[in-house]
Amino acid sequence: MAGKRQFAVLGLGRFGISAARTLEEMGYEVLGVDMDSSIVSALTETLSQVVSFDMRDARAMDQVGIGSFDTVIIAAKNLEASLMATMLCKERNVPEILVKAIDERHAEMARRLGATKVVFSERDMARRTVMHLVSPNAVDYIDLAGSIKIININVPAPLVGRSLIESNLRSKYNVNVIAIRHGNEIMVTPPPDYCFAEGDNIFIIGKDSSLVELERDF
Repeated sequence: MAGKRQFAVLGLGRFGISAARTLEEMGYEVLGVDMDSSIVSALTETLSQVVSFDMRDARAMDQVGIGSFDTVIIAAKNLEASLMATMLCKERNVPEILVKAIDERHAEMARRLGATKVVFSERDMARRTVMHLVSPNAVDYIDLAGSIKIININVPAPLVGRSLIESNLRSKYNVNVIAIRHGNEIMVTPPPDYCFAEGDNIFIIGKDSSLVELERDF
């Protein structure tokens, strides 16, 4: 696993387990942590590295070398534990600290204590669900700064057989196609003469309003 990013997931509820398993399936080294030893015991066959300790304990954090991880995902249900773990990770110079927040108040405190990214799993899932309801072509989307998003859509039928330049998406909608998945191949900044094929996935970046307009037309 040399050279690969190392992750720690603190808090093994549904969100934490899902995150840890997904990362392991992608080939990353992952340490799963929960304060409940019974949860850890139940997951020894599910996760390759899983331990139990109090994530509010600085000494325990140091014993597992939390400062050596590239990313720590804090998914604790307990507010105090979540915030303390965030602060301890920040003090140990963890480059990326992602916190699953309970609410906006939790999110604000986590940011002040050093969280580099905050997610609201229920809210984000609701957004994805709505996206699929209003946009049949949508596969997924990523929030960037402000109103900018990257959306991943299945190629709309009217675009199949047309080249990127013929589709005129940039001029018409003020969006940019940044990548296309064609079968097992991913083309980053595809050439303007690429012709869309059935089954392609398109990654498009733009403002909310522009993406809404594009999706409405297709």
